[in-house]
Amino acid sequence: MSLKTFSLLFFLLLAAMPVLMIAQKEDRPKPVIEPDPELSVTKHQLRLQNGQLLNYTATTGYLVLRKETGESRAKIFFIAYTKDGEPNPTTRPVTYTFNGGPGSSSVWLHMGALGPRRILMTEKGDATTPPYRYVPNEHSWLEWTDLVFIDPVETGYSRPAEGVDKKEFLGYEEDLQSVGDFIRLYTSRYGRWNSPKYLAGESYGTTRATGLSGYLQDRYGLYLNGLVLISQISNFQTARFERGNDLPYPLFLPTYAATAWYHGKVKSFAALPDLLKEVEAFALNDYTLALMQGERLSASEKERIAAKLATYTGLSKTYVLQSNLRIQIQRFTKELRREEGLTVGRLDSRFTASDYDDAGENYEFDPSYNGAIYGPYSMAVNDYLKRELKYDSDLPYEILTGRVQPWNYNNVQNRYLNTSETMRNAIHKNPHLKVLICNGYYDLATPYFATQYTIDHLFIDEALRKNIQMKYYEAGHMMYIHKPSLVQFTIDVREFYKP
Repeated sequence: MSLKTFSLLFFLLLAAMPVLMIAQKEDRPKPVIEPDPELSVTKHQLRLQNGQLLNYTATTGYLVLRKETGESRAKIFFIAYTKDGEPNPTTRPVTYTFNGGPGSSSVWLHMGALGPRRILMTEKGDATTPPYRYVPNEHSWLEWTDLVFIDPVETGYSRPAEGVDKKEFLGYEEDLQSVGDFIRLYTSRYGRWNSPKYLAGESYGTTRATGLSGYLQDRYGLYLNGLVLISQISNFQTARFERGNDLPYPLFLPTYAATAWYHGKVKSFAALPDLLKEVEAFALNDYTLALMQGERLSASEKERIAAKLATYTGLSKTYVLQSNLRIQIQRFTKELRREEGLTVGRLDSRFTASDYDDAGENYEFDPSYNGAIYGPYSMAVNDYLKRELKYDSDLPYEILTGRVQPWNYNNVQNRYLNTSETMRNAIHKNPHLKVLICNGYYDLATPYFATQYTIDHLFIDEALRKNIQMKYYEAGHMMYIHKPSLVQFTIDVREFYKP
C-alpha cells in the first residue's frame, strides 16, 4: 500500500469516527428513570402541655436517592411533621432524627418522645395489656421544631432500589453517605437551607449523628445548630468487653452500682447520687490502677478491690474474684438476682424476667426490650401509619432488624470506631454547634460514665467546652418510657433549643 493510499484511508477513518461513536451511543440502553413514589400528606392538630393547639402537616413516604444520571439507588422512608402557618423558615428549626442499632427504625424516638403520638405505658415504663394504645403526645418537640424521622436503608420501609446491592448502605461510612444525602436532599427540596438545623439520634444514632456533623459540614457545607445525643456512644472502646481491653470495666461500674441499688442489693446508701459519687471516684482511681497491674496485683490488694466491688455491685466477693475483678455485662445481668430466679435488663436494668433455668451464664432475652417495648411500639407504628397517616404498604415495617448485618467497619480496621473526634473537629470549625447529651443511670447498653469518659477525652478548646451539656435521668436507654424522666427530658431539650 502506498503512502498516499494509507493517508487517504486514515483520513476517511477519522472522518467516520464521530458517526460511529454517535451510533454506538444511540445503541446503549437509556437509564430507566422511575418517578418518585406518591407521598401521603395529611392534616392534624395537637394539644400541647402548655394548652396551645398546634396545627401541623404530616408528610409520609419515600424520598428517592439517585445517581446524578437519574437512576434510583435507594428509597428512604420518612415521616415529616411541619407546623402550619410558619411562612419564615429562618425562625422555625428543623430536626432530623433517627435511632440506632445499627438496624433500628426511627420508631422509638418517633412514638416514644418526639412525635405527636406516643405509646401509653405505665408510670415506670411497663407495657400495658395488649392490644396496646397510643395517645396524643403533649410533650412533642413539635412545640419548638419541625421533625423529620428517617429510617435508614433496610429499616422501617426503606429498601435499596431494584438491582442495587444492599452492601452499598450497610456500614459506618456507607450509612453516613446515604443518611447525609437524604438530609441534603430534603433540605433542598423543602426549602430548609435557611432554617436552624438539628440532628437528634439515639444509641448508634448518636454514632451516626456525630459522624454526620462532620460529613454534612465537609461535604455540603451544611452547618448544624445542634446535636441531641440520647444514650450516646461515640467511642466503641468504652463498651467492648474483649480480652485485653480493660476500659469498659471501670466505666460500667457506676451503672452496675445504680442497678444493684435499685434492686435493693446496696443498702448502705440512702440516695443514688451519694453512691454514684463514691463509685465513680473508686472506678477512676483504685479500680483502674488495679486493672492496670494485671497479675502484678498483690493478693491482699486483690482481696481489697474484690470486697469493694462486691459492696458496690451486689455480687458475692467470691464471684468477683472468680471473674478476675472483671465483670462482663452479660454475666452481671444474669448474676445479680440469680438466687431469686430473675435476670435484669440491658437497655433498662430496672426491668426483670426469668429464664428456662437459673444456671446459665447469660440471660435468654432482654426483659427491658422483649418484655417492655417491642410489642407496644410494633403495634403502634403499624397501626398509626395506616390509620392516621393514611400510608399503606405490604412490606414489613422493620423495627429492629438483622437485615443490616454484617455491618462494615472497614474504615477502622484493627482499631475502635471513635466518632467523638469528628464531633470535636466539627465544633472547632463551627463554634456555634451546641451538643446536648442525655443519659440514663440504668442504661447498661451505653452507660453514662462511659459517655462522661468520652467527653472528658475530647480535648476540645477550653472556650468551646460550654457547647456541650450533660443531663441525667433515673431510667434506662429509652429514658422517656419512664414518665417523670419524659417530663424532665422535654424540659431539658426545650431549653437547649432556645437561641
